[in-house]
Amino acid sequence: MGIFGRKSTTQPAPVAPAPAGPDLTELTGDYAIDPAHSTIGFVTRHAMVTNVKGGFGDFTGALHLDGADPTKSTAVLDVRVESIDTGNADRDTHLKSADFFKTDEFPMMTFRSTGAEVLGGEEYRVTGELSLLGVTKPLTIDLEFNGFAKDPFGNERVGFTGKAEILRSEWGLTWNAALETGGVLISDKVKLTLDISAIKQA
Repeated sequence: MGIFGRKSTTQPAPVAPAPAGPDLTELTGDYAIDPAHSTIGFVTRHAMVTNVKGGFGDFTGALHLDGADPTKSTAVLDVRVESIDTGNADRDTHLKSADFFKTDEFPMMTFRSTGAEVLGGEEYRVTGELSLLGVTKPLTIDLEFNGFAKDPFGNERVGFTGKAEILRSEWGLTWNAALETGGVLISDKVKLTLDISAIKQA
């Protein structure tokens, strides 16, 4: 009740609607990932005290973007594992060996999306299946849409930054060594990073 017994006529302040994501309708179409301007990287803990970074230099991929309904967008990625590069030739040779990636037997790592979700603003989440060493398991990638532009050569480009985490042991990457001070040489958790530039196809 208001003053002198009258009902208050004050109305609650209107609640501002949540900010809408970007209008991506014009971006609908098929895109090829541009390896020259994209990176696929990873970070893993070494000897319990530092991080080792690396990446893969040879990969191809494609996106289908549905700007009107981003949940209908899809992504595929094929990575040649032998292209792994951590900045150390001896370590890279070990990673390609039977202790790790067995590149002679399993030359490719692949990702195939199975769903997409709008998180709000420019944030999205893609779910799919990662296949490595003959093992296929679910993988979730959080993506940030970085925008779109037409480059000086007339190419229509879109950009995304992505991140994910896996336990390498789930794909059979179990090699390790114990440390005298406790713990192990290489962490099971691996952080994956993606910087993607893709070109719209005619």
